[in-house]
Amino acid sequence: MPNLNRRLAIVAAAALGALALAGCNRGGPSGAASADDMTLGDPNASVKMVEYASVTCGHCATFNNEVFPEFKAKYIDTGKVHYTFKEFLTPPNDVAAAGFLTARCAGKDKYFAVIDAIFHAQQEMFTTGDVRGGLLRVAQSAGINEEQFNRCVSDEAALAALSERVERAVQQDKISATPTFIFNGKKVKEGAMTMAELDAAVADATK
Repeated sequence: MPNLNRRLAIVAAAALGALALAGCNRGGPSGAASADDMTLGDPNASVKMVEYASVTCGHCATFNNEVFPEFKAKYIDTGKVHYTFKEFLTPPNDVAAAGFLTARCAGKDKYFAVIDAIFHAQQEMFTTGDVRGGLLRVAQSAGINEEQFNRCVSDEAALAALSERVERAVQQDKISATPTFIFNGKKVKEGAMTMAELDAAVADATK
């Protein structure tokens, strides 16, 4: 996928630069959703959960596929938790960036469906090596044709915005691993959480 690699090199470089600057920041996790973050649930819920994740992270895919559906049904869909998904890049950074750009091109109403489809296709894409084909199929399932997909993943403005979000994650919330979970501003865990751990985190956040 050489063309995609070249197009997204700016994101990888920016992410590495952000990681290098992270040691200078003394702030803790804010857990706050910004205007460009993607969210689910009632924004007035007493529990605010933030997940930093990457579509190329295997542990993130496992959490999304095996744990998140139950958590969503139990807490997000019932208005008990407001969930914010924050994008992060893990190797191969260009593939992660392309996945996020594709999801954003699909629009807010389809964003989470595209992210979910990429997580479910992740193993096959990496096993076969047909990453571009896998992402294109996901894009097409969301109503994005190949020409639109090519424009989407080479959108310099969107790449720059993604880079800024990743830099903010590293500097402000000191994120260095995915998935990372924050509840009401408190970093609870780096690494996938079980349903039992999520139950405990929600209970603790409501005290």
